[in-house]
Amino acid sequence: MPRKQLKPRERRGLPDPHFKFGSVLVTRFVSRINYEGKKSLAERITQKAFDKLQERTKEDPLTVFSRAIDNAKPLVEVKPRRVGGATYQVPIQVRPERGASLAMGWIIQFAREKAGKPFYERLADEILAASRREGGAIKKREDTHRMAEANKAFAHYRW
Repeated sequence: MPRKQLKPRERRGLPDPHFKFGSVLVTRFVSRINYEGKKSLAERITQKAFDKLQERTKEDPLTVFSRAIDNAKPLVEVKPRRVGGATYQVPIQVRPERGASLAMGWIIQFAREKAGKPFYERLADEILAASRREGGAIKKREDTHRMAEANKAFAHYRW
């Protein structure tokens, strides 16, 4: 049993007061980009990517970003479940926090896999693509949904 009381889910992850956007979602995104403890660099990258989004779309970058996260967020995923010597891929629903976390991870992953441009430009491209329901993160979401749909016969093994 932990000695320190855990925070309720709603209060976990307050927005960073030093960062411009004051959003919990953006703060979590900066923390996901964070590499080797260089948070100020992650904040700069996010800021530049959001400036690039503003320049391209003439829209508030926060709305474009939240739309991208909502579009890339999976609703179901599969988890392996071992039953009597066989392993089944059991489809389960994804909690909203986990869905957002997966979407952020996918957007960052596909931005890192591209080459030829600075990272903030690749990140802006990937966020813009996800907000338009295209790009690698959306394809990953569709693949995840397709996998869950194919294995829905094993849904009764859910625990």
